[in-house]
Amino acid sequence: QVQLVESGGGSVQAGGSLRLSCAVSGFTASSYCMAWFRQTPGHERERVAFVYTRGMARRSYHADFVKGRFTISRDNAENTVYLQMSSLKPEDTAMYYCAAAPLPAAGTSQCVGYNSWGQGTQVTVSS
Repeated sequence: QVQLVESGGGSVQAGGSLRLSCAVSGFTASSYCMAWFRQTPGHERERVAFVYTRGMARRSYHADFVKGRFTISRDNAENTVYLQMSSLKPEDTAMYYCAAAPLPAAGTSQCVGYNSWGQGTQVTVSS
């Protein structure tokens, strides 16, 4: 059974840090594109970061609005994906979701077709 279980959310003051975890079961995270999304009420879900390995190359992407502050990583032994968040801002307040997609097609680098999602973990940043 495919499961993605997020944890690590909470309340923090601006400038603080949190590390989100996404424990994966039912498939091997390193064989897929793993991503973090976030969503606030009344807004569309936005992609925060993704990571995948194809062949010998690992590729990661971070949205401009988190670049330099957030880092996505993956622990293959634990089959877990992390999002290290630093220098948090009030506008980072959102529900954060872990998701999985097939590896990008040959000749492309973007992950599309996210078909497995976790239940989300809330991050609240106060000023």
